[in-house]
Amino acid sequence: MTTHHVVPLGSCGSPGPPVDVETWRWCRLLEAGFPPDLARALSSSTAIDLHALLELVDRGCPAELAARILSPVTPRQAAP
Repeated sequence: MTTHHVVPLGSCGSPGPPVDVETWRWCRLLEAGFPPDLARALSSSTAIDLHALLELVDRGCPAELAARILSPVTPRQAAP
């Protein structure tokens, strides 16, 4: 996992692992370089594979594109 980005202090900067899974996911996404708002949205979604996101970013995919690639497909509504 990429860890060269600065992570803000708080849940991610305190000693020991975060208390809950969503915070842990958020911290991993921040560490990988995801913008905070996108990291927050992705960390709360169980439809997104965190490890697949991190792998794409590690291979050089921009964070926003990785999120779009792995976002669940929503069916289009038929035009009236």
